[in-house]
Amino acid sequence: MNDEYDAIVLGLGGIGSGAAFWLAERGARVLGIEQFELGHARGESHDHSRIIRLSYVAPNYVQLAKEAYDAWSAVEADSGERLVFRTGGFDIGPRDGAIPIQGYADALSAAGVPYEILDAAEIRRRVPAWQVDDSIHALFQADGGIVAAERATAAHQRIARSRGAVLLEKTPVTAIEASNGAVNVEAGGRRYHARHLIVAAGPWSGPVLQRFGVRLPLEVTKEQAMYFAPADTTAFAFREFPVWIWMDDPSFYGFPVFGESGAIKITQDAGGRAVDPDTRGFDPDPAITQRVRGFIAKYLPSALGPERVVKTCLYTLTPDRDFVIDSLPEHPNVHVAIGAGHAFKFASVIGRILSDLALDGSTESPIDAFTIDRHILQMEAPPKTYMV
Repeated sequence: MNDEYDAIVLGLGGIGSGAAFWLAERGARVLGIEQFELGHARGESHDHSRIIRLSYVAPNYVQLAKEAYDAWSAVEADSGERLVFRTGGFDIGPRDGAIPIQGYADALSAAGVPYEILDAAEIRRRVPAWQVDDSIHALFQADGGIVAAERATAAHQRIARSRGAVLLEKTPVTAIEASNGAVNVEAGGRRYHARHLIVAAGPWSGPVLQRFGVRLPLEVTKEQAMYFAPADTTAFAFREFPVWIWMDDPSFYGFPVFGESGAIKITQDAGGRAVDPDTRGFDPDPAITQRVRGFIAKYLPSALGPERVVKTCLYTLTPDRDFVIDSLPEHPNVHVAIGAGHAFKFASVIGRILSDLALDGSTESPIDAFTIDRHILQMEAPPKTYMV
């Protein structure tokens, strides 16, 4: 192992592993550094599944989601492994809910993406497990589905290594310097040099960026994924039951049977408490559990069974819940991605964009809204809007 690289990637979760893959795919000399073991469960990228969807409220996200599907297809072709599974997806909720479905429909229409608007009777006809009255409606988009999260991250890492990338685990970073178009990183008792640094540190992004004098109003929250074991999983079978997001506050989301035999994953989005990623606990949050069980009992009663598995994870939230994908204005060879708690579906394409920024100096992907110096990220006490 040498000490000179084209790019060093800090953090090898979903996005960092995606960046290592795309950099190595393009022939760059890549060093990836992870402070814990690869595939660890302390951050944001573990567990079996994440929702992937084209339905977003803003056209830039819809376009980026299209690119995300293409990026995953490329990884599947390289790995020979299926990573994305289309189940169809519901954006479902009250007609007067906190997250209006019409905005999603408008963004999909502008992007030429087909969808259907369903009333309650059609929801019940297609998916009888949903017990909804006429106040509920849904947007159905056929491309919605699942990214096999842990499998996808492992595929990124495996292929990156096969292309020559060096990926270190259990290697905390002790020093970072950036000057004169170069970056020096000390980790594991060695000093490494590169032309570019990519920061994909998830909940540890704040401390890394502070080394460059950049302070962002990020909030790290402890969330949880819950797997329920209903008496009969027939109605929730893989490919029969679509992924879904409840478009109200609080917001919930769920999956068919996938990853855990005889169990379905349902939980709340952005419902956890703020924590320090270095000292947070791993016990379930009773308040989240109560809210999720109450929701299931009301709308998906046949899904309510004992909790088979409860896993905790972290969100790294920007106040507007938009991503950060940018280069530091004072250090243009330092590139940053923060996923704001909804980025795994984009992990590969964000990795590809980071490779664009490092190797080409720019990207054609729609990231203009994700600058690190946008107004809300300069505010000391910005308003928080965590609905997506």
